[in-house]
Amino acid sequence: MNPAFSVIFLTTLIGVGQGMFLAMFTGQSYSAVELLSTQISPVFYATGSLIALAFLIAGLVASFFHLGRPERAWRSASQWRTSWLSREVIVLPVLMAFIFLYSVMHFFAWDMLLFSVQSGARLYLSLVVGIIGMMMTFALFVCTGMIYAGIKFLQEWASPLTVVNYILLGTASGFTLSTAFASISAPDLMRFYGIWTLIITAFALISRVISLFRNSRIKAKSTIQTAIGVRHSKIEQKSMGFMGGAATTRDFFHHRTLLFLKNIKWIFLILTFPLPMILLWVGMVNTSTSLLLLAFIVQYLGLLAERWFFFAQANHPQNLYYQTV
Repeated sequence: MNPAFSVIFLTTLIGVGQGMFLAMFTGQSYSAVELLSTQISPVFYATGSLIALAFLIAGLVASFFHLGRPERAWRSASQWRTSWLSREVIVLPVLMAFIFLYSVMHFFAWDMLLFSVQSGARLYLSLVVGIIGMMMTFALFVCTGMIYAGIKFLQEWASPLTVVNYILLGTASGFTLSTAFASISAPDLMRFYGIWTLIITAFALISRVISLFRNSRIKAKSTIQTAIGVRHSKIEQKSMGFMGGAATTRDFFHHRTLLFLKNIKWIFLILTFPLPMILLWVGMVNTSTSLLLLAFIVQYLGLLAERWFFFAQANHPQNLYYQTV
């Protein structure tokens, strides 16, 4: 497939926002059961949630560059019964609303204690809002992943690993940014977020490598014979059937060499996983905000390459017919 950069930025930016909100909610949840310091300022969670919201908004803005008629964007939500894209369009603004409410409650101290237990655990109203936001976050991950995993004829995408990778990669990037943010605003939480980031990134690496291994062993269900409806055992295509290009040759081919694809694969594997993990570890040991921010920047660049490769690797069955360009 020919990757659209608007979609690449959409999926990576909202992934960072989703992951950062999960990090903020996780920190407050641990604090509520006294597994973390209870002295963390609510402004930390408020500001972190606003940063997450900013990434979601940036992703939403990027998505409009992929639309032929942006003024009709609202119609994309009309097929929510059958379309994962429609469900994503609905869930995204709902999630943004809950993140905004979560941030406002912390920033203006509009919170209340609902109940507590003798062990010290406490349930606040903001946590209830956060729980709903967390559910919407995972719902959005599933919707985004299923847009591609639900396309059965694109065998590289049609796998549960697609959804798992969207969840893990988005969460890892959000936690990486949260670690850098904590080093500035809540140093007591830096190691907490950093350790979780390393764990999530390691699982993301395992999941992505498994998906790459799976895709390298895919046996195509279609052949040149089934593409043109001729059962002869020896068929060789000499022409794509017309003199100039068309939408089928522009939108379903990535127009890059196999060497380029191979290089992009290794670039994203290095930039997304080992390099930011090393920077993160060194940054935590030395309490270096600059190294932690660099870890996020490097990882996000890796995610851009990863998402480009994800789209480019998908081989549309029509390419069997238009294989000679």
